[in-house]
Amino acid sequence: MKEEESIKKQIKEAEEILEKSGDEELKKMAEEEIYRLRLMLLKDDPNDNKNVILEIRAGAGGDEAELFAQELFRMYQKYSERKGWKHAIVDSSRTPLGGIKSATAEIIGKGAYKYLKYESGVHRVQRVPKTEKSGRIHTSTATVAILPEAEDVDIEINPKDLKIDTYRSGGAGGQNVNKVETAIRITYLPTGLVVACQDERSQFKNKIKALKVIKSKLLAEREEKEQKARGETRRNQIGTGDRSEKIRTYNFPQDRITDHRIKKSWGQIENILLGNLDPIVSNIIEEDTKRKIEQIKV
Repeated sequence: MKEEESIKKQIKEAEEILEKSGDEELKKMAEEEIYRLRLMLLKDDPNDNKNVILEIRAGAGGDEAELFAQELFRMYQKYSERKGWKHAIVDSSRTPLGGIKSATAEIIGKGAYKYLKYESGVHRVQRVPKTEKSGRIHTSTATVAILPEAEDVDIEINPKDLKIDTYRSGGAGGQNVNKVETAIRITYLPTGLVVACQDERSQFKNKIKALKVIKSKLLAEREEKEQKARGETRRNQIGTGDRSEKIRTYNFPQDRITDHRIKKSWGQIENILLGNLDPIVSNIIEEDTKRKIEQIKV
């Protein structure tokens, strides 16, 4: 606490120099010092080094939305590989054309939540679908949710609150790909929350993965309620995690991706969809850091 008070005192001294000095070089030095000191006061997100539960759902647009959802799912998989993280599919509902109605994955690695938390929201694509014969541009959407993975110390669940069903894993088109009931469906009875996992060949492993997702969703709900109870608002920050927030547009005819929160655009869509997300992510982190620093009260 003493260190924090000392930093705040130094900020006020630098602000006085900025206000009273007529020397432009001295003002510039004071601005840089104020930013550096405010950065020291910025508190880290306790979830930043946690693993991530990624959920993607096709939105408006039928087959095209499902294909776009699959491309986003692959993009995060490729990005995870570039970061040296592990990417494990928990559950997916695939379509005959190669798209997905929904998919859930676990991303394991240091800083996974720190770099992916800004991806939550509605992603919009504008392009001519392969199935479109007249060459007309369609607009489709997919929603992305990024949840910090809950640890056992974060959430405790009464086993009596869980209903666990087993069934056979199925592939695209509904055919059975497993003759043993290894797939797991867990229902959290107090709220009706349902999570399924069928990616592993072991029923036990599927159960562990499904429980991780259940706990992570419950943790996210609890944190949201606590923020509201404290009267906190994140409207002035980037990435509220709200699935209804339109965050990004992928415009294929103009080869341009635009992030609407920071009002910046990038070219080379195909390259970014191959997992080269760093230019976008680093810009968003930088802008969010600036906004948070400005909100610090001294």
